[in-house]
Amino acid sequence: MFLVSWAEMARFKSISLVPSFQRSLMNPRRPGCIAPSLDHMYVPISSLPPPKQQRQSTDHLISRIYYITSEQLNEFQSLACTNGYKRTKLESFSAFLWKLIAVLAAKDGFNFTKMGIVVDGRVRLGEGDEEKASSMSCYFGNVLSIPFAGQRVSELIEKPLWWVANQVHDFLEQAVTKEHFLGLIDWVEAHRPEPALSKIYSNGSEEGPAFVVSSGQRFPVSKVDFGWGRPVFGSYHFPWGGDSGYVMPMASPGREGDWVVYMHLLKRQLELIEAEAIDLLRPLTSDYLELD
Repeated sequence: MFLVSWAEMARFKSISLVPSFQRSLMNPRRPGCIAPSLDHMYVPISSLPPPKQQRQSTDHLISRIYYITSEQLNEFQSLACTNGYKRTKLESFSAFLWKLIAVLAAKDGFNFTKMGIVVDGRVRLGEGDEEKASSMSCYFGNVLSIPFAGQRVSELIEKPLWWVANQVHDFLEQAVTKEHFLGLIDWVEAHRPEPALSKIYSNGSEEGPAFVVSSGQRFPVSKVDFGWGRPVFGSYHFPWGGDSGYVMPMASPGREGDWVVYMHLLKRQLELIEAEAIDLLRPLTSDYLELD
């Protein structure tokens, strides 16, 4: 909303979506109702152990950008749906990536690896209330939750893609409801004024490698025009400070149905992805963006 509004004002246009700062939309319930699962997902900062001494290592989080074709995404989705259940492209792609990360985890002697997926709560909080749904659609601020799960490395490697996609779908189910986000608001209220973190961010990699997948599919790159033409590319840079990785797929500006995928992962994880899946996740180049 901010970038699009800024671009509209730069061209002396009316703001197409006026942001709402109505914080009362996030008011907790009285009395609150907090599901035990939220204590598994989030932690007050005061509960975190002291930071560990960082050892010198050649393996560290770095950022790279790739693209994946619509044909390959459709293939992932087809494989993820072969058991008769419908799975989204994001669930299918996340399952594929989780299997890849598990390969390196096994080589490093880990038994478990974790993955989280960012869920937007705007639509969920507006369910059943037309007025609130309208306000939530232009609410300025993050309304997010990060459900996650851990799986045995051996299972992620050995099981078919549809099985892994089922695990992704199962842990997402708990967070794609109105009740989950109402409970999260109550949980935050119960811990005020102390800030809190998602556990996968703060200590997600203690038992093995961990990463979070978000989605930038709705980011309107083509609308961020300041007057000198539509952008040919937009992406993210998200070194969030934790020891878990971060992956953000976006719609490609060059070819309908393709994704541009920003990855902030360990160097060795990216090297494995490039070695094992170079035909699937290809480095983004000026040729692909047709800039030459």
